[in-house]
Amino acid sequence: MLGYIYAKVLKKVRGKALLNSSVARTSKIESGSTLINSVIADHSFCGYDCTFINVSVGKFCSLASRIVIGGARHPIEYVSTSPVFLSHKESIRAKFARHDYHWEARTVIEHDVWIGEGVFVKGGVTIGVGAIVGMGSVVTRDVPAYAIFAGNPARLIRYRFPEDVRAGLLRSEWWLYSDEKLRAAAPFFNDPRSFLDSLGAS
Repeated sequence: MLGYIYAKVLKKVRGKALLNSSVARTSKIESGSTLINSVIADHSFCGYDCTFINVSVGKFCSLASRIVIGGARHPIEYVSTSPVFLSHKESIRAKFARHDYHWEARTVIEHDVWIGEGVFVKGGVTIGVGAIVGMGSVVTRDVPAYAIFAGNPARLIRYRFPEDVRAGLLRSEWWLYSDEKLRAAAPFFNDPRSFLDSLGAS
């Protein structure tokens, strides 16, 4: 028991690194995670040892540990992909040229997304509202709203709901509700159709 507590404390005290990034007050980032040029909106959480570079995360997202989202790209259209020919600073000291190369694609994780442990998401991808990405997946293209994607490369497994329910949930934009409105609607959240019916009755 003491060993578990000691290991847990050590895991927590590592801290997290944020550069040009913001995390909403109602959200949480666990230790060991690094955020660069990234934003995490309300009521979302990120597990341990994640790396986000140029990422926008929406509200109510559930992001597990060891996720890597975004990142750098090497110039595959140049003669060489090596940074020794590029102008930006690198760990490699030698420079044979200083060609300007900037690739800062924004990766967008929309609202209510669940990403499993150990997922890699390519820079510039958009993961739609309510989507789920299975653990260990490699996401190289956009994921539609309410889709379940998994694999390497990740592909569509199925949709969470029928098309009419997906459309209704997207129209509702419930993630933008006030806290008061969310509390009133929350009893219906275990049944999407009942939730949508309640909107028609209000």
